Amino acid sequence: IIINPAAYTHTSVALRDALAGVDIPFVEVHLSNVHAREAFRHHSYFSDQAVGVICGLGAYGYMAALEFCLSRLASE
Repeated sequence: IIINPAAYTHTSVALRDALAGVDIPFVEVHLSNVHAREAFRHHSYFSDQAVGVICGLGAYGYMAALEFCLSRLASE
């Protein structure tokens, strides 16, 4: 799963629980560098469960996540 949880990143325990419930690896993607923004955006309910986190690369972050997922699937 490739997910950009956007504002749910720091607000949604429900979405975190849903992702944990399906037991499918996921990559967390953010268009902006969340660590260069307001302090409340620095916390993520997803990062500790994600197999990877990509932020600040704009739309290319989705391509990077997809390339990672394809590589991981090919190696399994």
